[in-house]
Amino acid sequence: MTGLHRPRARLRALAATFCTAALGAALLGVAGTSSAGAAPTASAPAAAGATPTAAGDKVVGYFTNWGVYQRDYHVKNIETSGSADKLTHINYAFGNVQGGKCTIGDSYADYEKAYTADQSVDGVADTWDQELRGNFNQLRKLKKLHPDLKVIWSFGGWSWSGGFAEAAKNPAAFAESCHSLVEDPRWADVFDGIDIDWEYPNACGLTCDTSGRDAYGDLLSALRSKFGTDSLITSAITADGSDGGKIDAVDYAGAAQYLDWYNPMTYDFFGAFAAQGPTAPHSPLTSYPGIPTEGFNSDAAISKLKGLGIPAEKLLLGIGFYGRGWTGVTQSEPGGTATGAAPGTYEAGIEDYKVLKDSCPATGTVAGTAYAHCGTDWWSYDTPATITTKMDYKNQQGLGGTFFWELSGDTANGELIKAIN
Repeated sequence: MTGLHRPRARLRALAATFCTAALGAALLGVAGTSSAGAAPTASAPAAAGATPTAAGDKVVGYFTNWGVYQRDYHVKNIETSGSADKLTHINYAFGNVQGGKCTIGDSYADYEKAYTADQSVDGVADTWDQELRGNFNQLRKLKKLHPDLKVIWSFGGWSWSGGFAEAAKNPAAFAESCHSLVEDPRWADVFDGIDIDWEYPNACGLTCDTSGRDAYGDLLSALRSKFGTDSLITSAITADGSDGGKIDAVDYAGAAQYLDWYNPMTYDFFGAFAAQGPTAPHSPLTSYPGIPTEGFNSDAAISKLKGLGIPAEKLLLGIGFYGRGWTGVTQSEPGGTATGAAPGTYEAGIEDYKVLKDSCPATGTVAGTAYAHCGTDWWSYDTPATITTKMDYKNQQGLGGTFFWELSGDTANGELIKAIN
């Protein structure tokens, strides 16, 4: 994808420990939306027959299987940081989509890695002969400590969304394969449902899809038929609500009937994929004077989706636990020119909040998001204070809750997740 709609290339920690490398598939927030310059709007009426489901209370955090390598972030960290006490759901990223089927993303990280006692959620080491190890077993242990916590297995992401085109040719076969994998007897008790992160149906991401406007809904319909009503089915979707953009390419309103909720990726509207700038916050809540592209903000995306008739309680507000930045910047305020992407620990132009809060503290706010100018680097990211503002918006709009990418970007004591209400 190029130009105004070009997304971020999500962090990919490719580590080769023991056996398989952890292939970094990526959740991509994408540019977005309509209602140029709009201020937050009142909630649109819910679709006829829609049943509200405790709007506002969901807190969904992504946990990446490749995070156990370079990032050294494990399920135990969810507990020790206090994040488990805040989470209602974990999205486990990612499973792959190959040959029209759901497949394992990284068998070593998922269910083979042996954990020592000090690494384990409950302080009990894995044994060489136990049936299930790895992240799946650690998630099982976490759920025992938090019986109300739900875990959803997310499939696709930026790197692995190309497989959905083949899957769309036979939705029933795809749904059968996903159900067999998610409900595998070895870990059926770990997962409470499935999340589809197709980037992007009937549009372009890493690859371009031409499966048609209805293919996405057909896929979700088949999943709901196979999984039934007791399993959660959710989906991360584009926040590109521009006229003729990615939201318009798919019947998201029609597909909503098969889902418990949508996760519109309301971040990565701007970043150093536009190497010379202008600098702009990657996750603006609203428009602001001088925004590089009108309509690329969270409120515009939410407003458009609600305007299609999607119930507010089926929409979650997305937050990034990381920043996006440029270097070669002399102007402190947004709108400056740059020479390229700022250095990042894992990927140029991207850095975790836990690093930025100390290395480049916020110097201002714009459109409900913080920005920071230190030396010649310019970053934008959310802080506990800006998340509080976004929670006010979420509550005002009657949204179903909040989701974020991803857990390892937060501090060791969970500063960001504790700001989510």
